[in-house]
Amino acid sequence: MNVRRPSAKADINITPLIDIVLVLLIVFIVLVPGLSRALDVAVPRVAGPSPDRGPEVPVVVTLDGEGRLFLQREEVTLATLRERLVPVVMLQPLGLRRVFLKVDGELAHERAVQVLDQIRVASDQARRETRARPGFQDEDGGAVKVALTRLKAT
Repeated sequence: MNVRRPSAKADINITPLIDIVLVLLIVFIVLVPGLSRALDVAVPRVAGPSPDRGPEVPVVVTLDGEGRLFLQREEVTLATLRERLVPVVMLQPLGLRRVFLKVDGELAHERAVQVLDQIRVASDQARRETRARPGFQDEDGGAVKVALTRLKAT
């Protein structure tokens, strides 16, 4: 006959575990303040706001399906785009200079490339004029970023 004796359940003694956890906690509490004081951080100081910073107004050049060219909703020609675009770009804050080119999806790529070339020439001219200012210091040199988007066909 198989008779089993009732055995006592084994209990897990967690007292040593709690002791170890408390010792580790105390070690971390003692060491962490010393570590945070050991880090020497040099925070850059700013003398004041840049005088070139102004409100950011997006510069938008639009080329519609009929081939008409607009700068900020004002119609311009390809020949006058560069000279009209430079002062508008110069008003943009440094580091945030962007020109958005919106092109109708049905328009030939050649016309869009011509407009894009004029925008790049104008942005280079604006960059040169910005660098020529006395006391000018900027990492990107007044660079202008160009974003191209397509108008949705209606």
